[in-house]
Parts: sequence; C-alpha cells; structure tokens
Amino acid sequence: MVPKGRSFRRSNPVTLLLAALLTLGFLFFILSPSRTGNTTSAAAAKAQHFSAAEHPLSPPTSPFLKQASVPDDQRAPPPVVHYKLDSLTTSSDPVGNRETVHILTPLARFYQGYWDNILNLDYPHDLISLGFIIPKTREGNAATAALQAEIAKTQSGPEKKRFASITILRQDFDPPLQSQDESERHKLENQKARRAAMAQARNSLLFTTLGPSSAWILWLDSDIVETPPTLIQDLARHDKPIIVPNCYQRYYNKDKGAMDVRPYDYNSWVDSGTAQNLASKMGKDDILLEGYSEMATYRTLMAKLADLNGDPSSIMSLDGVGGTALLVKAEVHRDGAMFPPFPFYHLIETEGFARMAKRLNYQSYGLPNYFVYHYNE
Repeated sequence: MVPKGRSFRRSNPVTLLLAALLTLGFLFFILSPSRTGNTTSAAAAKAQHFSAAEHPLSPPTSPFLKQASVPDDQRAPPPVVHYKLDSLTTSSDPVGNRETVHILTPLARFYQGYWDNILNLDYPHDLISLGFIIPKTREGNAATAALQAEIAKTQSGPEKKRFASITILRQDFDPPLQSQDESERHKLENQKARRAAMAQARNSLLFTTLGPSSAWILWLDSDIVETPPTLIQDLARHDKPIIVPNCYQRYYNKDKGAMDVRPYDYNSWVDSGTAQNLASKMGKDDILLEGYSEMATYRTLMAKLADLNGDPSSIMSLDGVGGTALLVKAEVHRDGAMFPPFPFYHLIETEGFARMAKRLNYQSYGLPNYFVYHYNE
C-alpha cells in the first residue's frame, strides 16, 4: 500500500476542524474582557455612585473604596488625578469663567440671619463650597446643631439652592474665652489670646478645605447678617488679590429716634508713622491693635472714610484688613500667606495676614463705600 502524502494529511477535515476551533478559542481569549477589566469597570461604577452625597449633610466626594470581595491581584489601582493649576482662573468675571468659591466661616454662635444671607447670594450655588470651624463648647454644640438643621433643609431642598459641598470642623483646641458676648470679646486685655485663637481656627479651616480647584476664598464671619446678593461678583469684579468691603452695623439711634448705621470693623487701615514708631519700641511678642484709645496709632481707618451715598466701586490700597468679609484669591494662600497666630511685625490674625501677603508681593485693597452689616447684640 502506498502511504498517503504529507499534503493529504494536512488537508484532513479533522485536522482543519481542530485548527479552526483553536483559532476561534484564541480569538475569544484575546478579545473578551478580562476579569481585571470587569473589576475596573465595577470600581468606576462604584466611584461614580459615591460621587454624590448620600446624606444632605455629606459633601459630594469620589473616594477610592477598597473592594473587599475582589482578590488583591485583581483590584483596580487607586486613581491618579492630574490638576492643571496653570489653567485655574481668578478673574473679574468669575461666573462666566465658572470659578469656584469657598465661603469659610469660624462659627461660635449660629445666627439665622447669616444663613439666610448666604442662601440669598446669587452666585451659582453649585460653584460654592461652605466650610465651618466650631469650638467644642456648650455654645459650639448648640451652634453645630442649629447649623446642621439648616444644612439638612437646604441640601435636600431645591437643587438651585444647594451648595456644592459643606465641611464642618470641630476645633481641636480650647477657646481662650468662655463667653462670646460682644463686650467680653472686645476687651483690650483679651485681644491677643482671642485673635491668636481665631488665627489658629482660620488656618485649620483653610488648610483642610483648600483644594486644587479652589479659585476664591471668601472669609465671612458668622455674625455678618446682611450683604448685597451680588457680594462675590462685586468684590471679584475688581480682580484684586485681596479685597475687603466696609463692615458697618445697624442700630437704633436714641438721639435721632430712628434706625442708623455706625462703623464696626476698624481692622482695615492704612499705616501711619505713629504706628510704626510705636512698633519700633515694642517687645518682640507685643502687638498693635486698632480701635483702642489706650493705643492711639493715628492710622487712616477705612471705616471712617465711608460715604453712605458714595460710589460703591471706589477703591483704596490698605496695609491691614479685617476678616468680617474678605475675598482672597486662592493663589495668595497657596503661595504661603496665612493668618499668623503669633506677632508678625507686631500684627496678628487678619492684619498680620495682610502684612504677610504684602511680603509675598500681594497688595490688599478696600472698598470704603461698599457695605456689609454685622449683627447688633
């Protein structure tokens, strides 16, 4: 019998069928999604699910969650996120450029007028994040409860009113003053300790909440109960690194028998030779304070330059700023300007911040005829 040729064996139908099955199996293996790919897709879906807050008090975040049911060698790696800070804008048109704003508030007491006022700000709320730091005191506990109640209503209410995120911190240090009454807070002998603690609280809040997408920081005290709804746009329109309005207070004037206004914040000023001379004779731990007859500095106070009927866009350079309502470009803080809780050129807290910013080549400005109003106790 003559053996079959090699070419005949190669064309055997059984051999061809096996080759076809092997080829299909190889293609299926190459083209089908792997288990790791499925795991990655599941992780992405899970992260997307957590991108919105599940509770009205929770800020929306996108955490990387450990996948407990997936073997270690098949877990998706933690995400690497790139932020291009050089494309982050802080402009005179923050709404048009979709610039994010952090409203940061040290809060010892809760004032309903404060909350109602920020709800009425007409800056897009989806571009606003709120941050609070509250002392661990009985008053602080009451303020936290009241604040959380309002947050719950707002964040579960109409979407247009909801804020992008809300952070509440509790101070990890004891406040130097047990009473938050206005008369106690403003005693001269209490100022250094009180304002050092305030600076510490501001820094804790700032360093916790400042993120790579932050464009502006609006420092707004918890007892500011009245501002124009366009506060953020009005201040940002000047496109200055640091800008502060004039803080006044409404009160009943017994002499006039009618409601009136008066200056409240004296920490926005232009320096004087007298103040510089006083500072030159001080010890290294002494501070200059404004608004006290015992320490006459003869600085030019923006509070005293106000024209109630003047141009609200009128602007002036300042050497010191108050923090009742203070708009700061985030880059100023990123470059290192913070609120010194220690004497810095004999200045502390917000006034020390203005001096520190100036050392970093950022000038402060004020609007003497643009008003925000402080709660009147």
